[in-house]
Amino acid sequence: MPQVVKIRTKTTSVDYNRLFCYTNDMKTGRIIRSLSGYYDIQISSGEVQRTRARGEFRKSGQKPLVGDFVDFESENDEGLIWKIHPRENVLVRPPIANIDVAVIVTALKEPDFAPNLLDRQLVALAAARVTPLIYFTKSDLLTESEYIHATEVLNRYLKIGYTTILPSINNTNNNFFELRSELRGKVAVFMGQTGAGKSTLLNHLSPELGLETGVVSKALSRGKHTTRQVTLIQVDDALIADTPGFSSYEVFDFPVEQLADYFPEFVAVRQNCRFRGCLHLNEPGCAVKESLTLGAIAQSRYNSYKAFYDLIKSQKPRYKTDNRNI
Repeated sequence: MPQVVKIRTKTTSVDYNRLFCYTNDMKTGRIIRSLSGYYDIQISSGEVQRTRARGEFRKSGQKPLVGDFVDFESENDEGLIWKIHPRENVLVRPPIANIDVAVIVTALKEPDFAPNLLDRQLVALAAARVTPLIYFTKSDLLTESEYIHATEVLNRYLKIGYTTILPSINNTNNNFFELRSELRGKVAVFMGQTGAGKSTLLNHLSPELGLETGVVSKALSRGKHTTRQVTLIQVDDALIADTPGFSSYEVFDFPVEQLADYFPEFVAVRQNCRFRGCLHLNEPGCAVKESLTLGAIAQSRYNSYKAFYDLIKSQKPRYKTDNRNI
C-alpha cells in the first residue's frame, strides 16, 4: 500500500487545493454524498468519483460519513475507500462529519415554535463541538403581535451569544444575504424539525437545486420527509448539506453533570454558586437560580435544562459500536 500524505481536516474555507492531495496510486478527497452503500468523493479537480468502503471498516465498527476526508483507490468507474481521516466533529442525526456551522432551521408557525426542541439541538451541537446558527422561518405567517413576540425570542438567544436570524415579514432578500455571509467559506449542515422549511430555504439560496418540498400535515403538525439522502452541495463558495428531516433528537450521550456546560448563560454565572458541583436544581446559594429569579436567565431555557436533566437521568446507557475514529 503506498504511503499516504497527511492532510489537514479542519478548515473554515472550502479551499480544495489545500484540502485535497494525491499519492502515487491513492487519492484523497471528501465524501459529498452517501446513498445505498455508495460514497461519492470529490477531489481537488472537482471531479466526483463513486466508491465503496472496504469490508474491514464494517468489521472494525467504522462507517464513512458525508464530510469525511478519505484515502481511496479508483479503477474504471468504481473505487474503494482505504482510510478515514480523523474527524473534527460528527453528528448522528443527520449523519455528517467535519462541520463548520450547523444552521438550525426553526419554524415559528406550522409547526408552532418549540423552544424545547431548539434548546435540545443547541445542546447536542455544543456537545458535538459544532457552532450553531439559528434561522427562524415562516415569519410571513405571523400576525403583527406574533412577530413582536418572535423578536423577543430572537433577542433572548442573541443575548446568550447565539448567531440568530429572523427574516422580516415583507423583505426576506436581506436575510438571505445575511445568511450567505455567515456561510461564506464554510461547510454547513441544515437541520431542524420536519416541516420547518429546510428544503424551501435551500431553494431560495440556490434555486437550481430544485429540492422537493413537503406539505405539513395539520393533523400531526409534522412534515413529510422530502429529503432522502445526505449530500454536500456547492452553493456560492460554501458546501451545504441537505439531510433527511426529523422530528426528535437523539438521546444525549454525555454524563448529566456535563449538561450545564452546554448552557452558556449558566456557565457565565455558575462560578458564583455556593457549592462546587452545583446542579442548579435545589441547592441553596445557586447563582443560576438567582439569575433566573432576576430575569437574567429565561424561564424557558431553565425549563429545558430541567427536562434534559430528567431525560439523561432516566435514559439507559448507550454503548458506541461504530464511528469512533473522531
